[in-house]
Amino acid sequence: MMKFSTFVKNETNKSLEQLSDKETYIQLLNYVKTLSADKPKNTGKRKVYYISAEFLIGKLLSNNLINLGVYQDIKTELESAGKSLSHIEDIEPEPSLGNGGLGRLASCFIDSMSTLGLNAEGVGLNYHYGLFKQVFKKNEQHAEPNDWIEDNSWLIPTDISYEVPFKKFTLTSKLDRIDILGYKKDTKNYLNLFDIKSVNSKLIKKGIEFDKTAIEENLTLFLYPDDSDKNGELLRIYQQYFMVSNAAQLLIDEAIASGSNLHDLADYAYVQINDTHPSMVIPELIRLLTEKHQIKFAEAVEIVRNMVGYTNHTILAEALEKWPLDYLDEVVPHLVVIIKKLDELVHAEYQDPAVQIIDKQKRVHMAYMDIHFSNSVNGVAALHTEILKNSELKAFYALYPEKFNNKTNGITFRRWLEFSNQPLAAYIKELIGDEYLHDATKLEKLLAFKDDKKVHQQLAKIKFENKLALKTYLKENKGIELDENSIIDTQIKRFHEYKRQQMNALYVIHKYLEIKAGKLPKRKITVIFGGKAAPAYVIAQDIIHLILCLSELINNDPKVNKYLNVHLVENYNVSVAEKLIPATDISEQISLASKEASGTGNMKFMLNGALTLGTMDGANVEIAELAGAENIYTFGKDSESIIKLYETSGYVSKEYYENDKDIKRTVDFILNPAMVKLGNKTRLERLYNELLNKDWFMTLIDFNAYVEAKEQILADYEDQDSWNEKVVHNIAKAGFFSSDRTIAQYNADIWHCEG
Repeated sequence: MMKFSTFVKNETNKSLEQLSDKETYIQLLNYVKTLSADKPKNTGKRKVYYISAEFLIGKLLSNNLINLGVYQDIKTELESAGKSLSHIEDIEPEPSLGNGGLGRLASCFIDSMSTLGLNAEGVGLNYHYGLFKQVFKKNEQHAEPNDWIEDNSWLIPTDISYEVPFKKFTLTSKLDRIDILGYKKDTKNYLNLFDIKSVNSKLIKKGIEFDKTAIEENLTLFLYPDDSDKNGELLRIYQQYFMVSNAAQLLIDEAIASGSNLHDLADYAYVQINDTHPSMVIPELIRLLTEKHQIKFAEAVEIVRNMVGYTNHTILAEALEKWPLDYLDEVVPHLVVIIKKLDELVHAEYQDPAVQIIDKQKRVHMAYMDIHFSNSVNGVAALHTEILKNSELKAFYALYPEKFNNKTNGITFRRWLEFSNQPLAAYIKELIGDEYLHDATKLEKLLAFKDDKKVHQQLAKIKFENKLALKTYLKENKGIELDENSIIDTQIKRFHEYKRQQMNALYVIHKYLEIKAGKLPKRKITVIFGGKAAPAYVIAQDIIHLILCLSELINNDPKVNKYLNVHLVENYNVSVAEKLIPATDISEQISLASKEASGTGNMKFMLNGALTLGTMDGANVEIAELAGAENIYTFGKDSESIIKLYETSGYVSKEYYENDKDIKRTVDFILNPAMVKLGNKTRLERLYNELLNKDWFMTLIDFNAYVEAKEQILADYEDQDSWNEKVVHNIAKAGFFSSDRTIAQYNADIWHCEG
């Protein structure tokens, strides 16, 4: 393999020392793309198309250098030329192709598909401005365009394009690809990102506002455009159909090129639907097979049913997409014809209104269509799948028990340990070797060191080093002063009431009031939040506002800030997570039991030696089983109790408020004059009233148990030997949560493609 300095000389006729950091970054990008271009594509008769609205891939330079096996060599070459790889990494813009766990998961999955040598690729859209760039002004979230595509990028143009028909016009797509490299693998896959040539950034006005009706120019501007009005909902339908029509046409073309006669298409292709956004691929494939390729409707339905799997990512009924039939008719009337035929097939077989695709309000239930016309339906954590079978999708489980299966989510250890926590990765290799990078279950060898005090001391030293690195990063990039001697307690997630950032904020108020009253903690606590709220999600933005007001109040109070700091990191993304997770002591996983499908942040924290403070929800249940209940901290009502309370309307937040003086004092503080002075009274009052009169995600039901568990974990931190014994257990048992394991299970149980 050519040395990087030789490549630079050949390309620029300059030495590495002569290049600026920006020039070095561009040459590194070109170097990786050159090495990648020489790798052949994974092949195999059956190819998997993993269709997802999001791929939160993070910065790719270091991930690619690790997967190529040259990261340390490049680091050494740069150091000898007086350069820092970490400074060069900072230059790279982060691709803005996702939002949260769904997109991060999809990115881990495509990494693992390549690492396992599967002929399996991602398909999505190339959003030019992503979700949005989060900016804080006057303690409120504001959204700005996140322009990430530069002249020199990982995107590789192709000459592949398709005609995508809509009711009023037809759009021509263009396909850009990103090479996805497996870990030390001689082959590669692609991330296929479809776009339009006519995208027009001049449509963007104030913030991220734009003309939602100019579809031929706005289609790939933003991920998840505000759908609080009809035009926004229609735009989402346009985006989703554009994504799946391109995917379906690509799939059919590639199958034919591989020898398919299309009657045997299921032998050549498998589609995994990641959440409900790509659901229209089912009727679109049927349409293409019948209209363009003259296959009879009944046969087309069976072909498609045998080549589609649906991954459910949510227990929240409101998150299962239901499009008004007349909206679909405005955008894709040719698809409505197919959807109505599919609905007739269901009606002919099943009378239960609960399983019909089109309901009495003339809304199309995308998840229901997915379940009827696929051969696999999977949840993403053991508890989540059981809730789907026994509660949320019970009627469907009764019809198709053989379709339902669980595939607990996973993360790629190359990014979330090998890159993001290099000191810990190096120490693990010193103790047990590097086999865990190929087989993550080898981390269990660490259990031999669970009682070793020298190992405990080294783990504590590494954690402190990571806190110092985070301190530098936050000061330079976010203007935050971090106390590296404090306990770091982190909650990083998309802002949503079910994830209960508001409960953590109420704990912060509780702690503030305790400190004010003279009850001082043994050690300073730094509470860190990160995440974005959807522009149309008002209460989530109100929670952000509350946290920012608390941050200003507490961090500027000399009587309190020696014992407690609160920070909300602006514009949280993968790059921020890579710094935060290795430095964290306490991992906040406090969603209302039965509401979080899985979570993957919980896995990243576990792998990096943070201890979980959480409810028995999502994958927390499996973390507790694997690491041992004594090695994590759990609290709160269980999922069965919560489900029953919803069924009986048995939770009344006002009763908790009126019957508990501590809860009342804490909630009332939201409207304390000191808070109102720092904030927007309307926002604070709305959040206060929400907690008092609705509190749909039951913040107050678990609050006292949460306070008690948090105080216990803070007290236990003081016994560092006992703490680090728990840390060893967590890291050693994190191997199950490798996305390599998840993808191997998808392939063995669902996809059946050659590796």
